[in-house]
Order: sequence, then structure tokens, then C-alpha cells
Amino acid sequence: MSFNIDFFIETFFLALTGVPTTLKITIVTLLISIPLGFLLAVIRINKIPFIAKLGAIYVSFIRGTPIVVQILIIYSMVPSILAVFLKSVNSSINVFDINPILYAYIVFSLNTIAILSEVFRSALFTVNKGQLEAAQAIGLTSFQSYRRIVIPQALVAAVPNICTAAMNLVKATSLAFLMTVKDVTAIAKVEAGFGYNYMEAYLDVWIIYLIICSLVELFFKILERNLKKYKTAVG
Repeated sequence: MSFNIDFFIETFFLALTGVPTTLKITIVTLLISIPLGFLLAVIRINKIPFIAKLGAIYVSFIRGTPIVVQILIIYSMVPSILAVFLKSVNSSINVFDINPILYAYIVFSLNTIAILSEVFRSALFTVNKGQLEAAQAIGLTSFQSYRRIVIPQALVAAVPNICTAAMNLVKATSLAFLMTVKDVTAIAKVEAGFGYNYMEAYLDVWIIYLIICSLVELFFKILERNLKKYKTAVG
């Protein structure tokens, strides 16, 4: 089978129209996951009764199951169960009318929260506990101590792993097409289906995700460099 250069170029620009959707899923997911992942990490470190145990079970479940399975459960099984329930209570709400991108936000957020909670938990252990105790001793509240002393230092240790998580998230969003979301992969697959030019289409997808991941990596390298300046100043 010959390589169709015209199709390759045309599909590349068509697939680019799905980049905003891919970035939207990534950014919204990170905005949800970073604070909740940090909160879960703090809960587990402080061993808050019941909640910490529940958090550990949640993290183990998410990390121990493929994201495809999580998509199938949340996008297929949950709405079907919910639809049966709503019908039983004579509700007029149609769960199948919900924008599929909302399911993408839920699936990827649940997955990323679990991953980032472990990243933040590891990073928080790098900060000397004595600094938190010293901050509280001079009158700072726990919130102020974390915001001014602990978080800035923990972020320095966490940034490389947050970068890895963000890049993995970008690549994972390629599975959003399973939820009928019209992202980069979905658009390329549809175009390839007309003439079975899957080789060209998948090459387009590979190039686009490579560019996005490279830009994400560059962003986090700049962020890490700036945070290291803070750590040097603190030290």
C-alpha cells in the first residue's frame, strides 16, 4: 500500500482542529486534579480516620485498573444504571443527552487525582517536618504554614512527576474517542475510515501528540527552573 501524501497533509490539518478539545480536557482535568490530589495526599499523610483508608482504597483501585475499563464503567455502565433509576422515579431527565466531554472530565480527573495524590504525598515527605512545626510555633495556622512554607518547597520536588503525569494525561486523552468526543484521534480515525488510510492518519496523530507533549515538557522545565530559585532563596 502506497503512502498517500495528500491525505496525510489534509488529515493533519483536520486533526489539528481537535487540539482545542484535547487541551480543554487536559487543562480542566489538571485544574480539578491538582487541588484534590494535594488534599488527598495531606489526608493520607495525616492519617485522618476512615477518610485516609478510603483514599488509599480509591488510589489502589484507580492505579490497579486500566483506564479503558474506567471509561467503560463511567461512560457505559453508570449512565445505564442511572437511566433505570431515573425511569423508576418517573424523572424526565435523559442522561444520554449529557455532553460526552463531561464524562471525559470525570474519567480523567478520577484517574489523575489518584496519580497526583501519590506524587504530592512523596513530595511532602521531602519537606522537613520540623519546618511545619516551627511555623505553627510562631503562630501560623496549618493552612498558612502549608501555603507559605511546605507547598512551595514540595512543588520543587513534585514538578518533574507532575510533568510526567500531565504528559501521560495528554496521551490518555486519545482514548476520549471511546466516549464519542471529537478530539485529535477521533477526527483522524473518521477520516481514515473513508479510504482505509490508517497509516497516514495515525502518523498525523503521533506527530500532533509529540508536539503537544514537547510543549508541555518545555512549560514544566521553565516552571521547575523558577521554583528552584525559590528553594535556593529559602535555603
